Amino acid sequence: MKKLLLASALLAFGAGLASAEVVRLATEGAYPPFNFIDDKGEVAGFEREIGDELCKRAALECTWTTNEWDSIIPNLQSGNYDVIIAGMSITDERSKVITFSENYYPPAASAYLAASADADVKTGVVSAQVGTIQAAYVAESGATLLEFPTPDETVAAVRNGEAAAVFADKDYLRPFADESNGALVFVGEDISIGGGVGLGMRQSDTELKAKMDAAIQAMKADGSLNALIEKYFGAEGLKF
Repeated sequence: MKKLLLASALLAFGAGLASAEVVRLATEGAYPPFNFIDDKGEVAGFEREIGDELCKRAALECTWTTNEWDSIIPNLQSGNYDVIIAGMSITDERSKVITFSENYYPPAASAYLAASADADVKTGVVSAQVGTIQAAYVAESGATLLEFPTPDETVAAVRNGEAAAVFADKDYLRPFADESNGALVFVGEDISIGGGVGLGMRQSDTELKAKMDAAIQAMKADGSLNALIEKYFGAEGLKF
């Protein structure tokens, strides 16, 4: 009888280990400094450090995967992973199908980057990444929207003359401007759209959202989130 009880206890313990909560984080891996793939082929960047720290504070075991931007929400809804952490701006439209954590990056400026200061961003061709708040803005602005699957392609469209300008997060575009030796310049005023960047989760995952919100709040309170922002975005990075 004792052997049977011991065997039952071991089986129960093993089942508990097997069912331990593992939270799967998904990012694009192509949007530096938010997220990118490093020389070792691993997810790196601002969001890698934040994601790892949030999981640590929430006492969660987390894994990382990458997913193309244009299918990142459908694959969350399909259960292929549990959290989107991919520079995704909080919007009312997205909140109809997924839920967001509170923001871990403040509402940031979007900007036009062009090959010349007189580029026509009002009625000309403007490139933007598909499925972004910037693409939606351009579509309603009077300009002709030229969409691409990846952010790199949106900048390449300006360089090769397909588009007069690219419209994207200024934090993403700034390195291209800085490294172009004047070949790419910002045009017009910065534009603030969206409610900042947050984690995307299924609407049913209320417990996970609560844990992540608490961890984000703790990072804001102790200054560690601002420290990471400055590490990846410099002194000009928006702080809490």
